[in-house]
Formats: sequence, C-alpha cells, structure tokens
Amino acid sequence: MRYGKDHKQATRQRIVEAAGRRFKRDGIDGSGVASLMADAGLTNGAFYAHFASKEDLVATAVADQLRAQGQQFTELASGGGAEQIVRSYLSVRHRDNPEEGCPSAALLDEIGRCSDGTRRAYTDGLLATIDAILARSAPDDLQAARARTLSVFATMVGTLQLSRALADRDLADAVLEQGLRNVLALLGLEQRG
Repeated sequence: MRYGKDHKQATRQRIVEAAGRRFKRDGIDGSGVASLMADAGLTNGAFYAHFASKEDLVATAVADQLRAQGQQFTELASGGGAEQIVRSYLSVRHRDNPEEGCPSAALLDEIGRCSDGTRRAYTDGLLATIDAILARSAPDDLQAARARTLSVFATMVGTLQLSRALADRDLADAVLEQGLRNVLALLGLEQRG
C-alpha cells in the first residue's frame, strides 16, 4: 500500500518526537535505532526511509526539541514574563521528568561530542529560542542582551543538571531553590513565595 506525502511527514514527526523523549531520558548514546523505532511504533526497516543516519535523526530531534521549548518559553513569558519561565524551568517537576523537559539540561555533554551538523542544529535552535524571547522585550542592544540571556540560561541548565545528579534529595531541592533565587537576582526580579 502506498501512503501519501502527509503520512510520511506525520510518521517522520512521530519518530522525531519519540526520539527526542528517549534521548532526553536515556541519552543519545544509550538510545539505539531499534528502541527509537519501537518507541514510534515502527520497525527498524522504516528508519532509513526517513533519515540518512542516527546522527541525522539526532540533529533533527534536537532542533525539534528546542523549537518546542522556544514555543513553551514564549507561552510562559506571555503569561508571567521571565519569572514564569525561570520558575517553571527550575521546578521539581522539570527536574524529575527529563524526558519531558529541556534538551540542553539532558543532552549538553553528548551534543558537545556530536558531529558539526548536530552542534549547528543545537546552536541555531538555542539562538532562535533566545532571540524569540528577546524580540518580545525589544532591547536596545540585542548582542549584549543575547549574551546576558545565554549566561542566565547556562546558570539555569547547570542548576538543573546538578540537582538531577545529586543522590541526596534534600540537597538536590536546596540546589534547585538556591539556583532559582540566583537566577531571579540576576534578572533583577524579587523572590516571591
């Protein structure tokens, strides 16, 4: 049976979304093609009809995850500004559900070891996310605002990664709470509640 172009695109998107979740949960190196395709409800043989290689899928999934994160940040910002983004990002729920969260916090160490294509997809996706947020605030000096925002984001990512890595739950919670305070202070926002 022949399927139309829409079916192929929908299948490809299903693979990309399933891979994004699996990569964030198990890592890129910990996710084989067989498990990725099983997550999408497909056989291994269907993989090469959609992607040239696993690295091609990785780059596509990373870009897709960052695009989705950018949309989420934009929605959060429209509802509560930068503070809402920070509170959602540095939350226990986000920390405890990596497969549903930030691709940076889950995958940066592996992305740094990926091909130039994947690192470029990551860079472009991250900058698009950051620039979309900055466009809403229309700063006078976009370059300085971008550098400052990337620094704040790096603090958020590092806080989340450290909190996830700690075996002591109380200490992990304390790191998350202090990171929240630090980021809000960097942004000039007062700590509430």
